[in-house]
Amino acid sequence: MISVKELTFSYEGYEKKVLKDISLEIPEGGFVGIIGPSGAGKSTLTYALNGTIPHHYKGEYYGHVVVDGKDTFDVSLTDLAVSVGTVLQDIDSQMVASIVEDELLYGLENFGVPKEEIPARVEEALKLIGIRDLKDRKIAGLSGGQKQKVAIAAILALRPKVLILDEPTGELDPQSSYQIFKLLRRFNREYGMTIIVVEQKIMLLCEFAKELVVMEKGTIRYQGPVRTVLEHAQELEEIGINCPRIVTLSDALAEEGIGSGRICLNMDEMESYIQELRNEAAL
Repeated sequence: MISVKELTFSYEGYEKKVLKDISLEIPEGGFVGIIGPSGAGKSTLTYALNGTIPHHYKGEYYGHVVVDGKDTFDVSLTDLAVSVGTVLQDIDSQMVASIVEDELLYGLENFGVPKEEIPARVEEALKLIGIRDLKDRKIAGLSGGQKQKVAIAAILALRPKVLILDEPTGELDPQSSYQIFKLLRRFNREYGMTIIVVEQKIMLLCEFAKELVVMEKGTIRYQGPVRTVLEHAQELEEIGINCPRIVTLSDALAEEGIGSGRICLNMDEMESYIQELRNEAAL
């Protein structure tokens, strides 16, 4: 689905390489979380994946990025947008309409969705994101979190093959953030949608993503299944990534000779692990 080969990029007018020899393979139906400290190149990598680089952001570009069989260097942004949907970190910059319903209609009407499907898709997306009450509201009067939900709804309504999200929960409370990730998992499973998320809330990525990509100074430091990457918890902390507390707790117990340091990805797994340790101690 997505193949990145030896990608190196620096923005026009700057000598510093923001991406350095990046190689990455993401299969169809993948769910990948991208994490890293500030300035690691996470957003720039998403720009390369959706074609914004090199078609909008110019600079020195080396390597290849192929998405859904299309080399992003050779095809237009319009052609890429048919199969790649993006939710930007700067939500206001991607809004094209003044009313919430019109924001959803814009994409559906301009990307070839059959007219008879459009009303149902609008209603479904608004309902799934929990913003049906905002349907007739002016976007300018919405809060940052509400705008973020509108942007996500507008992209999900299109059901792209690939969905790229840059900090999609930045303006959302914990409950709304969790709900968004549940929806992403649903679309990933039911529609085979390939999901790529840049996210600071690593606990969400650990629970919902299938793989993690850890970036540092424009390079990929680690990549692989979530549990495999979390085995490097100490190294992740050293480069400024705060691992989930349940991982830190498991490591701390192992250092005290309690348990094996099993990687747990959510509270249910941790609860089961603690119960196992208690049962072993009672024998």
